[in-house]
Amino acid sequence: MKALMSIVCLLLGAAASPTDNLRGQIEEISRAAQGRVGVAVTVLETGESVALHGDGHFPMQSVYKVPIAMAALHAVDGGALALDSKVVVQAADLVPATVYSPLRDRYPHGVELSLRELLRLMVEESDGTASDVVLRLAGGGESVTRFLRGLGVTGMVVATSEAEMARGDDVQYRNWATPPAAIQLLRAIQEGPGLSPPSGALLRELMFASVPGPRRIPGLLPAGTRVAHKTGTSRTLGGLTRATNDVGIVLLPDARHLAVAVFVADSKADEATREAVIARIARAAWDRWSGQAAPHAEGQ
Repeated sequence: MKALMSIVCLLLGAAASPTDNLRGQIEEISRAAQGRVGVAVTVLETGESVALHGDGHFPMQSVYKVPIAMAALHAVDGGALALDSKVVVQAADLVPATVYSPLRDRYPHGVELSLRELLRLMVEESDGTASDVVLRLAGGGESVTRFLRGLGVTGMVVATSEAEMARGDDVQYRNWATPPAAIQLLRAIQEGPGLSPPSGALLRELMFASVPGPRRIPGLLPAGTRVAHKTGTSRTLGGLTRATNDVGIVLLPDARHLAVAVFVADSKADEATREAVIARIARAAWDRWSGQAAPHAEGQ
């Protein structure tokens, strides 16, 4: 009987598709997070895709800066805003001390900056003050969400500012996304719907230069791999971290584009473990579609 069962298992394994195998890997990796994990990975050129908990609503945290930046750039394309126009950032615009903001720390009494620089700060450095100012310029959360609906992205909502999220940990759940919606957004950034080619190129370059999250999507990929991504992270209270996220576009060796969205929510694991879950999922997707195995990065 044991021999028969072994044969059946071998046959089932042989029948499993590469996509099924990848989903199984992702499920196994996700267990370490000790929380809710939502994943979507897609090769944009072919549509090959794998998802885990794709219908779940996950708090975006700073991932939501990407749709905000897109909505502002769309307004630039339409002539309502200009990249080099000066924007007055007043002291009242500065986010609370609990929110990350190099802009606030450098200019505690306010400053005048171009929209281009505000976009750089919010995407590259994940600056909360810059994000809130750009959100206001883009018309607020309802306007950004309408922009998303115009792109056909229905599983994503931008509802609150960074300053509002600082008032309570539950507020962040109002800015949510499903993993497939994040992939739709990444596809729009790469392929152009909703943005002119120059605006799309600018946003991708800002995401390539993003400082946070080197141990997330890029963490286990070969050195030099091009990754345009944006992280999102909540604080940890009582051993619970409500959001550890990364979404991005990975350039494969054959010049195809791999879109990756990983949301780790309500996790009891430590930061190193949460980040390793994201990195290992991105690595598994790379191995599936790159045509080459990625070496493990030292110390990760």
